[in-house]
Amino acid sequence: MDAQIQIPIPKDAAIQNQCQEPQEKEVDYAQRAQWLRAAVLGANDGLVSIASLMMGIGAVKKDVRAMFLAGFAGLVAGACSMAIGEFVSVYSQLDIEVAQMKRDQRVQQNGEESDDSEKEEKENLPNPFQAALASALAFSFGAIVPLMAAAFIANHKLRLVVVICAVSLALVVFGVIGAVLGKTPVVKSCARVLIGGWMAMAVTFGLTKLVNSAGLEM
Repeated sequence: MDAQIQIPIPKDAAIQNQCQEPQEKEVDYAQRAQWLRAAVLGANDGLVSIASLMMGIGAVKKDVRAMFLAGFAGLVAGACSMAIGEFVSVYSQLDIEVAQMKRDQRVQQNGEESDDSEKEEKENLPNPFQAALASALAFSFGAIVPLMAAAFIANHKLRLVVVICAVSLALVVFGVIGAVLGKTPVVKSCARVLIGGWMAMAVTFGLTKLVNSAGLEM
């Protein structure tokens, strides 16, 4: 009887261990921050900046070719700028972390434990090339949306409306993706990027229209 009573004990312990194992594996959202920042901000920047640029050109030019060329030039320039800026920023962070690792190695010198921790730290070091590539690709991906929305529409007013609608939808999608991956409020995230995008396009359109009407012919 004693043996029969003791049989469920290890089974219960095994079940508890199995139940606890998935709980111990938690996603490290802090490590996602760098990629989210480069990807989400890059895509939003591509959307808003290129759409605003095209809206500014559309305020004074009805030619679809002028809008498309301005948007394409902005895409190339913006992607290069984002890549270079991200590379310099992350490389500076890398230099700081490597210098700190060297200082820690001189102070600690704890044999195998320090070697293991050193390997983990090196694996977690930021990669400036990956960050630059991700930022450039994200910017380009976002910038393609207003370009494709305006490329095949001849009517000027309809073209502007389509660009605004396409960019608004893309901003909401990127806002949702960033909020879900980062575990942040979806509504607030979408509202921020959407309102910010509308304001940028409206200000660029209005100021360009104002400057053109003041006597600067294009």
